[in-house]
Amino acid sequence: MPGWFRITLHRSAIGLPERTHGVLKALGLRRRSQVVFHPVEPQFAGMIMKVKELVKVEEVDRPKTNWEVKQERTPEPGFYVERPAPKDQGKILQQLRRVGGVNQQEVDAEVRL
Repeated sequence: MPGWFRITLHRSAIGLPERTHGVLKALGLRRRSQVVFHPVEPQFAGMIMKVKELVKVEEVDRPKTNWEVKQERTPEPGFYVERPAPKDQGKILQQLRRVGGVNQQEVDAEVRL
């Protein structure tokens, strides 16, 4: 059973010939990061070769629905702590104030991080 091409428009076609715009339109690509699926057939492979510098292509087993593609691009809910908060912010604040030439706003911003 033949697979599917997953084609993502990676670069814009602004400033390129109208012929290139026509190939992208025939593939169904209008916006950057847009994803379309086409069966693995010679006519689609030829169109992909015409715009190979603008697209990313993967061969997949089945086409995904629009909802599945959107879920791939959506980040997980919540947030990540990149740096843990200091255990004793009071001591750090006092140490920063003792250092000469430190701006109070910078100290407050550092403590909030």
